[in-house]
Amino acid sequence: MNAANWEQTDTLVIGGGIAGLSLALRLADYQTVTVVTKMGFSESNTWWAQGGIAAVIGEDDSIDQHLQDTIDASGGLARPDVARTILEAGPRMIHDLEHWGVEFSRTESGYDLTREGGHRERRILHADDMTGAVIGTALLEQANEHASIRLLDQTMAVDLITRRRKFNMHPDRCLGAYLLDTRTDRIRPCLARNTVLATGGSGKVYLYTSNPDVATGDGVAMAYRAGCKAVNMELTQFHPTCLFHPDAKNFLISEAVRGEGGVLLNVAGHSFMQDVHPMAELAPRDIVARAIDAEIKRSGSDYVLLDISHKPDEFIRSRFPNLVEACARFGVDMVKEPIPVVPAAHYQCGGIWTDNRGRTEIPGLFAIGEVAFTGLHGANRLASNSLLESMAMADFAATEIRSCEEPVELPADAHLDWKYGGAVPADEQVIVNHNWDEVRRTMSSYVGIVRSNRRLERAKRRISNLADEVQEYYWGVIPNKDLLELRNLVQVAWIITQSAIRRKESRGLHFNLDYPDTLDDARDIVLDPVSHYP
Repeated sequence: MNAANWEQTDTLVIGGGIAGLSLALRLADYQTVTVVTKMGFSESNTWWAQGGIAAVIGEDDSIDQHLQDTIDASGGLARPDVARTILEAGPRMIHDLEHWGVEFSRTESGYDLTREGGHRERRILHADDMTGAVIGTALLEQANEHASIRLLDQTMAVDLITRRRKFNMHPDRCLGAYLLDTRTDRIRPCLARNTVLATGGSGKVYLYTSNPDVATGDGVAMAYRAGCKAVNMELTQFHPTCLFHPDAKNFLISEAVRGEGGVLLNVAGHSFMQDVHPMAELAPRDIVARAIDAEIKRSGSDYVLLDISHKPDEFIRSRFPNLVEACARFGVDMVKEPIPVVPAAHYQCGGIWTDNRGRTEIPGLFAIGEVAFTGLHGANRLASNSLLESMAMADFAATEIRSCEEPVELPADAHLDWKYGGAVPADEQVIVNHNWDEVRRTMSSYVGIVRSNRRLERAKRRISNLADEVQEYYWGVIPNKDLLELRNLVQVAWIITQSAIRRKESRGLHFNLDYPDTLDDARDIVLDPVSHYP
């Protein structure tokens, strides 16, 4: 093979958010790292995170209290040992972020700690109301300064490259991934001694989501195809408050608005959360999202209202400067009037199984951030624990990668070329667009906030048919970004639906009208890679 047709790096990181970039920075002094992202580096959930990062910094706070809040929100599925390890890393992660140039909001007495749903103490550090963008920008600037880090945008992973021994169907090593240059549709292999999935979540599987367009479940789909287990993928967190406006796309109204005193009202102007949960607006997200969904269905309206206008004008403008400006662009003055909001798919609490160092079942393959299942979140994520988890697991995985002295022999022959076979260029984009729309509408209608056996069975049949159609189309044409995303989206929809069918109870984010009770035995739903996926 001509050397120009393939690349090699010590560690390949797929995804350029807080997890991928912080891991790359931790490895940069020891080895070469290639970080790829399928669009620009600012297109990730990290950059869209408004609220903040949870860490025990305050004098009146403790790891035990943070752990208890995490467990309480988790519906009994959080793993206390894993959670404690991640939460204990919080202060050190804040120190590292500041070392990399992140400036958190402060008052005269120290950090401006805020509170969000499910937290009984103020422990959320933030940078005004654009924490994720501030963190992402700082990490990207640091990564650009390292000669050993190569950053590739407009580059999408197609499939993992794995090594299988004779008579063994399960791969014994990951050796990198096939990468698509989205500008040219050229596919080439990138070999790596270690490959890290940091691809984020799968919010675009639903019609309404707070996620950017890149959140199509690529990492989960690739890892599942390669032979990894998917755990608790039925547990999708719906953020209670996204802006309801015909021209707004994926616009999140931060949890911090409720944390600072915002009140939820129905369209008649009456508050309702105090009748639902003792913590009212500060109840865990699954409870708030279901309450809003029930109020919308009861009233027949399309939305409810989030009102913080009773707070002083100057407080609102200083605490939420970017949110005030953004709402104004859509004709909403949150200083003077309530904001129309609706629940939307926000966070994937399940994912690809990993251990407490980010290792998957395939040697040489790691998963960190939202794509991974660590056991921290359980059946519902506590607000602002996600950025902390991404930072901590990147740190743990980097330590593991640096300590691994096992020699890895990378192939150097022409068998790595991407096999196009008789594929021809795709000539009907309408097929991709139609299937994309249908899978998202199916998931929103049947596998959304409230589910039932009948709804899930309908989803199962339709998603299976869509999977057949997409697979047939995929193998007949030369892949492009849109088709690859559709392929991954349908597979993740299938995984979520299968997992939802297997959970015979209501727990945390999964609510089934036919199984309204929570079982005494809290169990994870583990979906093994199976041959009967279409």
